[in-house]
Amino acid sequence: MIISESKIRVRYGETDQMGYVYYGNYPLYYEVGRTDMIRAMGWSYRKMEENGILMPVLSLNVKYIRPAFYDDLLTVKTYLKTLPASRIDFEYEVFNEKNELLNIGSTTLVFVNARTMKPQLIPDALLTDIKKIFDQYEQNLSE
Repeated sequence: MIISESKIRVRYGETDQMGYVYYGNYPLYYEVGRTDMIRAMGWSYRKMEENGILMPVLSLNVKYIRPAFYDDLLTVKTYLKTLPASRIDFEYEVFNEKNELLNIGSTTLVFVNARTMKPQLIPDALLTDIKKIFDQYEQNLSE
């Protein structure tokens, strides 16, 4: 498993007339968490695209528990619990500054060859980097 944390400050334009974070913004927060995790692994969407790999979203699930508000500092915890093959599954938890759980979600992305636009297996180099981090996490748990 890999866990990553991202901090996001809610901007005024992300709220609705009730002062709540508009529900459609949570997938954008998930994207921040996912992008930060991939970057921490030494990769980026840009690097993958330069290597002919696209990662469209196949599915998105969201459960709203309680609202976030303007100027809240949110923590997005992103989890990668299984090694990917042709798909990669991320899970998310969004917390406020009081450490109250606001939202949970998940996304599944597919690795696609940019030239053929057909699904493919995860690039070997990315899988190798992910396995190293998984192994480090497991080693830290056993210590």
